[in-house]
Amino acid sequence: MDPRIEKIVGAVSTVRDLLEGRKPIVGIVLGSGLGKLADAIQNPVIIPYRLIPGFPLSTATGHKGNYIVGSLGGKTVIAMQGRIHYYEGYGMENVVLPIRVMIRLGIKSLFVSNAAGGVSFGLHVGDLMIIKDHINLLPNPLIGPNMDDEGTRFPDMTRPYDPELIKLAMQLAGEMGVELKQGVYLGDTGPSYETPAEYKFYRTIGADAVGMSTVPEVIVARHAGVPVFGMSVITNEAHDEYAEDYENDGEDVVKAANAAADKMTKLFIKIIENI
Repeated sequence: MDPRIEKIVGAVSTVRDLLEGRKPIVGIVLGSGLGKLADAIQNPVIIPYRLIPGFPLSTATGHKGNYIVGSLGGKTVIAMQGRIHYYEGYGMENVVLPIRVMIRLGIKSLFVSNAAGGVSFGLHVGDLMIIKDHINLLPNPLIGPNMDDEGTRFPDMTRPYDPELIKLAMQLAGEMGVELKQGVYLGDTGPSYETPAEYKFYRTIGADAVGMSTVPEVIVARHAGVPVFGMSVITNEAHDEYAEDYENDGEDVVKAANAAADKMTKLFIKIIENI
């Protein structure tokens, strides 16, 4: 057996044994400072990543490192309370392993979220941006021999983020009085924050927001044919000119994400109720 498949199957077996018969149909990835959504999951089963053989551990600020399985919006969901990042030193095989496991457990849709810098001048701290497309500057997680049982060699990425889920989100947000932006997310490696020249370059090539995650997870979900809905919480304004004493600070990013998490939580619940 392909050792990559063997690792996935082993992790799935362990998680399934801990699920007490629950069968999640929605997967959720919670980014920096956005773990608050996990608190809304009812009757949760918490599975720390450290209990899963071969699983990477989340080391990033604001990432607790658990699967949480329970009820949200009337559906059984499995949420990652903390994701795995390439900048933590893990290879892409490990970065996307939690997504592969959720897919094998039977999820029918994947919701991803992140904290991001607003590259577009129209994005400001606290804005919620639906991801309508992305630009990938991270290694592609599908490089290497294709895992044919997981998906096709050359998956289509014309619509990486599901148009119907975006349409539903916009409709529900309007009914709830929640303002949403839409834009293109650019994923780069990190962990250093980008320079002003890089922000300008990213804007020039079509990015509205920038972060250090998400894209590999989306590629793997689309490889398996799983629809994706993505949202960025804008936690800093990644523009070109700053005060002389300005610094990007990771703790401030988490605080800004926490401040916007309530709105995102309510919207995610509403969308899940209606799919």
